[in-house]
Amino acid sequence: MKKLLIFTLFATLIYACSQSGSENGSEKSSSESTTAAPSADGEKIYKTYCVTCHGLYGDMGASGAFNLQVSTLPVEERINVITNGRKAMTPFKELLSEDKIKAVAEYTMTLKK
Repeated sequence: MKKLLIFTLFATLIYACSQSGSENGSEKSSSESTTAAPSADGEKIYKTYCVTCHGLYGDMGASGAFNLQVSTLPVEERINVITNGRKAMTPFKELLSEDKIKAVAEYTMTLKK
């Protein structure tokens, strides 16, 4: 439980810091990010929030994290797990937008062996 609390605080801090830098950008840069390829965005978001437990390649398994390389979940179910959490995994619906969650889910599909 203590690890989950620390992870949640750490993830919130990273999210808050990343948002403060984007407020100084122009409207053009925010619209460009929505037209960028989801896998590139998803990879960046994954490396920011998910690598702590799942590892760079999805197979680390820290704090009971599932091995994403062997996962058979379809993208829709991955979106649900990222949004609402599962077992020890914290929900990200308050930290990430639906588009970002979808991008991460799509990126995790590329980690499969």
